Amino acid sequence: MPSREYPRPIGATSPQVRRSLIMRSVAAASVFVLAGPVATPADAQAWPVRPIRMVTPFPPGGGTDFLARQFATQLSDALGQPVTVDNRAGAGGNVGAEITAKSPPDGYTLMLTSNSLVINASLYQKLGYSALTDITPVALVASAPLVLAVHPSVPLTSVKDVVAQARKRRGGLNFGSNGNGTSGHLAGELLRISSGIELTHVPYKGAAPVIAALLGGELDMAFTTLPSAIPHVRAGRLRVVAVTTPKSSPALPDAPPIAATFPGYSIEIWYGIFGPGGLPSAIQERLATELRKAHALPSVRGALEREGALPVLLTGAEFSGFYRSEIDKYAKIVKASGARAE
Repeated sequence: MPSREYPRPIGATSPQVRRSLIMRSVAAASVFVLAGPVATPADAQAWPVRPIRMVTPFPPGGGTDFLARQFATQLSDALGQPVTVDNRAGAGGNVGAEITAKSPPDGYTLMLTSNSLVINASLYQKLGYSALTDITPVALVASAPLVLAVHPSVPLTSVKDVVAQARKRRGGLNFGSNGNGTSGHLAGELLRISSGIELTHVPYKGAAPVIAALLGGELDMAFTTLPSAIPHVRAGRLRVVAVTTPKSSPALPDAPPIAATFPGYSIEIWYGIFGPGGLPSAIQERLATELRKAHALPSVRGALEREGALPVLLTGAEFSGFYRSEIDKYAKIVKASGARAE
């Protein structure tokens, strides 16, 4: 460090006194450096005073990325500071989640992700963070079904076709998903368990690569997010065989639920905004207030619905309780499926 000049105290003429004062100043400075920038209640009230990054743990072009950009725009306008989307793909969403978990809890790093976050809590044997203690659930902002999609040239038009073809072909069929541990991965595993057919999982790093693989004829089928698939469905480049929710989606009313063939089948993807563990309650409340205003805007609701997402909002204790219950729910599904990821 460069040397620092300290003013001579009035009346402190001895070298010993000067050395004592210098050592005390250095010690105080060391404590400040070691403590680092911690968000105090006063800081939280002033927040934000600089740009915010919104981590999304999947590549650009997918449903998570679309929603992150939609809400980043709204929060930028409401908070008066830029909110930039930072795509950090990898390990089924764990790379971005770990970055978020290890960031200071000062409100300047947020994350918008899917329920892959709660799935990964039990799917992965080792994580660099705890989904319960190192992540703060702020708000549930949207939900959507997954779709079972195929290339139009693939002769699969119903769930019964899928089952019949898988039983007819040695080794069954393959299916792509947005990555190990994602909702799409478990949706395929649940179909395998429900039907007794052979299915081979092919993981990709996000929705956009899955869509590209489908369009390129590399897969028999894929379970992916409706927001990422629907533009290609409307353009005739993909066909939706079924949806994973118990009822059909308003965005695709002609696509039947898998539950119509296998009662009880249900996988729903949801999207939430999170912060590092220990995010101050004042910042959580400010975000909840602004997200509530955004959800009330017809432009926001319309944008979400056009992309096949349902605008829903849970905040505070209600979302925290839901988040914990989802961790428990998917722990049971993961155990039943035998799915594992490293």
